[in-house]
Amino acid sequence: MDFIGSKAELRSHYKAAHDRAVKKELPFLDAHARNFLARSPFVLIGSQDRDGNADVTPKGDKPGFVAVLDDVTIAIPDRPGNNRLDTLENIVANPAVGLLFLIPGMNETLRINGEGRITADAGLRAQLAVDSRQPATVLVVKVRAVYMHCAKAFMRSELWSPESWPDRTDMPTLGAILRDQIGLAESAGELDDSLDKSYAKSMW
Repeated sequence: MDFIGSKAELRSHYKAAHDRAVKKELPFLDAHARNFLARSPFVLIGSQDRDGNADVTPKGDKPGFVAVLDDVTIAIPDRPGNNRLDTLENIVANPAVGLLFLIPGMNETLRINGEGRITADAGLRAQLAVDSRQPATVLVVKVRAVYMHCAKAFMRSELWSPESWPDRTDMPTLGAILRDQIGLAESAGELDDSLDKSYAKSMW
């Protein structure tokens, strides 16, 4: 199998980008981007460490959980998780981040690329608290590029169409997967019950 080794070779397999696709990129958050962020409960964060090891992590919260600090700055609270800190450690080493914001039922997405920094600023953490529970840290992103992404991926996948969703019972539970992958002694049911209790106690 041969692999493409240059931008020129890659471009030879595609038509030129539509003028509209190029011009839609903005260097700041306009009213439409702000409106999207105010309604989005979910974002995927892409990052890399200094050696190019990549990571993508999901962040979900109540709609509008991402704070717009000004026209070129947003803040994303880090709620309780597994404490691996893969993304946060990447950003400390390499500030470049790519963000993909989703709104349930909407096929278009909002993409933001920029530079991230991690802060434990008391005032910002208090601002982003939920039920008096503050995030451990906050990811502050300096926006470099903002644009809406077209609907084709979601239309092809029928992501928001319940009739296309697989039967969940055809898939093992997370407890079953962890039991098999790690070799845990507990049953799948016991692990699932433990996970449910942990979720209930540490959502924020």
